[in-house]
Amino acid sequence: MRFSVVETGYDQRQVDSCLDEIGIRLSRLAARAEGAARAGREWDEIRDEATALRGLLRRLDLGDPDGTRGGARGAEREAADLLARARVELDAAREEARQLRERVYAEAVQARREFEEALHARRRREVRVDRILDGLTSEAVPADTPTAAAGMPGSGVPATRIGARAADAPTDPPGGRAGIR
Repeated sequence: MRFSVVETGYDQRQVDSCLDEIGIRLSRLAARAEGAARAGREWDEIRDEATALRGLLRRLDLGDPDGTRGGARGAEREAADLLARARVELDAAREEARQLRERVYAEAVQARREFEEALHARRRREVRVDRILDGLTSEAVPADTPTAAAGMPGSGVPATRIGARAADAPTDPPGGRAGIR
């Protein structure tokens, strides 16, 4: 993340925009992690259902040893296959959730480091600017100091305010005491 450098640090709008983007990305990743966790709960429900079906088949086997034994074995095999597939998919979903969690955490740590680094650089620049400003001295400029425009020949700008009054103004100001008799 690169920010434009301005007089007193980084451009605040860019930093705020970057932080907003990081917040949005973290929200999305959290939603994905929650989705993976929900998938894990769904697999737990499937496993529980498969276990219940196996228990039902065992009870049926005990009740009718002749007729349902062959069908029960097939159903039991199917339930075992279903349970095995559910376990594999559950393990895969857990692994994906773990990787996602690790990636989100790493991105959050990196974003925090970058932000802290930018903040530290901004503070260093602030201190440097304060040192520079503390070293400056301010002196009062006399009123009759010529301006840069006055130094231009033929500009018609008097060198001082006093000179401007002397050249343009009558001796007595209009409406002054001299005008009233």
